Amino acid sequence: MKNIYKPIEAILEDIIVESPTIKTFVLRPKEPFAFKTGQFIELTLPGIGEAPFTPSSSPNIKDKIEVTVMNVGRVTGLLHNIAKNVTLGIRGPYGKGYPLDRFEGKDVLIVGGGVGLAPLRSLLFSLFEQIERYNKVVLCYGARTPEDIIYKKSISDWAKKKKVNVVTTVDVGDSNWKGNVGLVTTILKDLPINLKRAVSIVCGPPIMMKFTTLKLLDLGFKPEDLYLSMEKNMSCGLGKCGHCRIGKFYACKDGPVFTYDMLKDIPDIWD
Repeated sequence: MKNIYKPIEAILEDIIVESPTIKTFVLRPKEPFAFKTGQFIELTLPGIGEAPFTPSSSPNIKDKIEVTVMNVGRVTGLLHNIAKNVTLGIRGPYGKGYPLDRFEGKDVLIVGGGVGLAPLRSLLFSLFEQIERYNKVVLCYGARTPEDIIYKKSISDWAKKKKVNVVTTVDVGDSNWKGNVGLVTTILKDLPINLKRAVSIVCGPPIMMKFTTLKLLDLGFKPEDLYLSMEKNMSCGLGKCGHCRIGKFYACKDGPVFTYDMLKDIPDIWD
């Protein structure tokens, strides 16, 4: 019987610096590993601990997996200080991902903030690989400063794709920044989408998700068409520890992708 707590060994093949506080770790598992976009894994530092991350790579790539990590705590801080070619562990995948079949034939609005673009990158890859199934994809992304924007080269490439629109903003600009300055909600206007045939996906810091959700509802999105990536403290990944409870739900088992309709009557969902 398979031990559900035992991670698969994975070699850390590469480390990509995305910003002063964010790195992408490229891992090659020692046995086949598959996930659906929006699902998460537990990444293990042997003898130290583990933390949950949603892969930022395409689910269609089976021999490698990428996770993009912000240096915010003990495990992430240690991750940011390791070198290539060490052996880490992967447990999972866990949770429910994005229901791509519900997006077919629609305008797909994706709103990301900061490192929240990481799980959305996996979703974008999935959409791009079968773009004919969707009417269009609109990405609105906000970062604190131009230096904090992740996947800079990729964002430029995405903007050139057919049926794809990309709008970026920063909270604080610099002398070289030519784009919008303001919170991500300031670019959620005059969007080239048909609200009657549209879905929206939001991922980012809780405060950004809260005000983005309110803005999207104000624009006319229905709660059932608004998808949120609620990445709480998913410590065990199995619904055993209870750290990721959101009302009656467990983020690790029932999410981390939820519709706002599922959560709107639960108090303090953004805490």
